[in-house]
Amino acid sequence: MIRAFLALPLPEPILDRLTIAQHRLPLPRPLEPETFHITLVFLDRQPEPVLEDFHNALEAMARYAPLLRLDGLGSFGGNDPDAVFARIAGDARLSALHMKSARAAREVGIEVPGRKYVPHVTLGRFRKGEAQPEALARAMQAVEPLTSDLWLAEEMVLYRSTLRPEGPVYDPLARYKLG
Repeated sequence: MIRAFLALPLPEPILDRLTIAQHRLPLPRPLEPETFHITLVFLDRQPEPVLEDFHNALEAMARYAPLLRLDGLGSFGGNDPDAVFARIAGDARLSALHMKSARAAREVGIEVPGRKYVPHVTLGRFRKGEAQPEALARAMQAVEPLTSDLWLAEEMVLYRSTLRPEGPVYDPLARYKLG
């Protein structure tokens, strides 16, 4: 079984901006900048043949390059945040790429949750009760506005995700040009 996800890697200038913002936030569990990405679809743990079928479906799919930009900060978890992220504003091609990828996953038997797609880059995580919401909100306001120029996503990557105590390790399994 391989734990995997499909994502858009980030260009170096965006990684630099996110790293600077990340260092200005009170994040007890910051993610390593080399792990920053925009998830299109999380596949969870899948048998290798199913991932091969998914790969073949992606190869056959028309893939258009979305236009993206950083669009501020947010958090997941409500009053007890469990993650801080950079919001990503994308065009209709980003939504279409997500929907087509999720449909391809479902067609090969991968269960994909039907929740609303929120394009983002996770910067750090909190354990239950670890976040101090008021201090976090002040720090996030001090970092705002976290924006960027537009950039065109050039590829999507199918990653293997290996969970380790020191943090996840992501290894590319396949790359797909967008255009």
